[in-house]
Amino acid sequence: MDPVIVAGAGPVGLALALALARRDVPVIVLDEAEALTDADGLRRPRTAVLGPDTVAFVERLGYAGVRGDGASWSAWRTLRRRTEVLRVEFGPEDSPTHIAQHQLERGLRDALLACGSVRIVPGCRVDAFEQDGLGITVHTRGSHDTWWRGSFLVGCDGPRSTVRKLTGVRFPGRTAVDRHAVAVIRAELPEPGVALLHRDPPGAPAGQEVTARPLPDGLWRLDWLLPPQGRLLTSDALVERLRSTLTAWCGSVVPYELVGSADYPVHQRLARRWRRGRVFLAGDAAHLMGALGAQSVEEGLRDAENLSWKLSLAWHDGASKILLNSYEAERRGAVGARLRATDQALPLLRASGAWQTVRHAVLSGSARGQAELLTDSHLGRGSAAASSVYGRSPLALPAPRSGGGKSGPSPLVAGCDTPPGGAVTDVSVTALDGTVGRLRDRLGRGLIVVLIAPGTGVWDSRHWLTAGLMPRLASAVAALPTRAELVVAETYPGATAHSVLLIRPDGRLVTAMVGCRPAELYSYADLARGGPPVPAGSEGTEPDSDDGDGEGGGPGGAAGTRVSGHTR
Repeated sequence: MDPVIVAGAGPVGLALALALARRDVPVIVLDEAEALTDADGLRRPRTAVLGPDTVAFVERLGYAGVRGDGASWSAWRTLRRRTEVLRVEFGPEDSPTHIAQHQLERGLRDALLACGSVRIVPGCRVDAFEQDGLGITVHTRGSHDTWWRGSFLVGCDGPRSTVRKLTGVRFPGRTAVDRHAVAVIRAELPEPGVALLHRDPPGAPAGQEVTARPLPDGLWRLDWLLPPQGRLLTSDALVERLRSTLTAWCGSVVPYELVGSADYPVHQRLARRWRRGRVFLAGDAAHLMGALGAQSVEEGLRDAENLSWKLSLAWHDGASKILLNSYEAERRGAVGARLRATDQALPLLRASGAWQTVRHAVLSGSARGQAELLTDSHLGRGSAAASSVYGRSPLALPAPRSGGGKSGPSPLVAGCDTPPGGAVTDVSVTALDGTVGRLRDRLGRGLIVVLIAPGTGVWDSRHWLTAGLMPRLASAVAALPTRAELVVAETYPGATAHSVLLIRPDGRLVTAMVGCRPAELYSYADLARGGPPVPAGSEGTEPDSDDGDGEGGGPGGAAGTRVSGHTR
């Protein structure tokens, strides 16, 4: 069995390789970039804000210190001029984690090096590949001018992705929709642990925005919104902005140390295709979405979580084309929805006088305020959280048609606050061996079947294992067509007693039903894996259909196709 080849050793490539390795899939990581030291990483102020679910995913991969290496926020403040217009408090369960990207990469790499089934190859770049019915052959240049044989190739090689260019996939979108100056400073600012968004600070031009987001060890990342087409900010101009900002917040220029700075534009782009035969795209190779605080790193880690269990299933047991195509359908659809939400909010938030316009609309009840729009964008809430539900997945039942007559599994019948395709709520669960833990910690190994059984927490597991629905449900789970684990929960939001929840390895709800229905449970489990696996080699040989932009199947979409070239 040939390994999965991952091009790119950034956070997304490392997380994908680690997720595959923990499912016993061998991986080759082709690393073109040079390694950064901590000092280099701070001078290049790249950071990531990770939500609780994403942090839990990183912890499951083996990077247990991600929370300690990042800063957990206690609150988020939104100010306009001198007035606080919105404040969001966080508890331990819902606090975002802000971490330097070089630290995230180092933690993932250290965890990856402990996996014996992974090989990291530094100093080489993909410049050609050949696909056939049984795998893919990849050529690299650099320190290893050679061919590599793999089962699949995943391009996690950034916005200038060579893999994407070799497949001929277009990367349309908008250039420089926002532009920012960034500084990382060490200073004592008011309310340590509280992130701040300041709109129209005193003395600044109208429409100015500055954010301050805490990092560990007294560090802060500050971002200033700049005119999209302006000149590069000089060091003197940056210091002037920094001193003005500190004066507005602290009353005077407090002592500070400038650790690093940058001036960069933000682009909005979405690749037309995320799969071509045995080639997949993930992370910045597939999408760019940094405007209004959107986090490309977090969305890239969601790509890795979604793709890893599907490639693992394909590697171990074979997979249908439906399963492999579902990655593009789910993740591209989710990212596209978030990009559309950002595009709709940008005119309101960037137009002259937008605050007054939106404020009057809010008073009339026809729109939300600018503060809510900005805060939701930075925290991934509201319309910016469109990626939380995979609404049009081929692994989910279509909406029932009027008139009935539909065969197969019945529509959702149990009350449950999580919609099919949505991320499940983290609740306390008990395994059949009596181990008590969190549902989130059991994800990633296979399907999870959760029985809602109030009162089981007060009994030893040996008593309820032979009572009620358990014997029949345990037999039904053992007979499912793919690996699954049965656990019990006292409660779940919106679910009634004796409800049964079927959950995918990436924590997405497949369905909820009342009682034990073995045939229906089997049908939903088969749906979740995209149906029975096709014969070996068939899943990667069919040409992809035209995506509507004139590309057709494109290079790399059919068996026996060779793609090569040099990119700048």
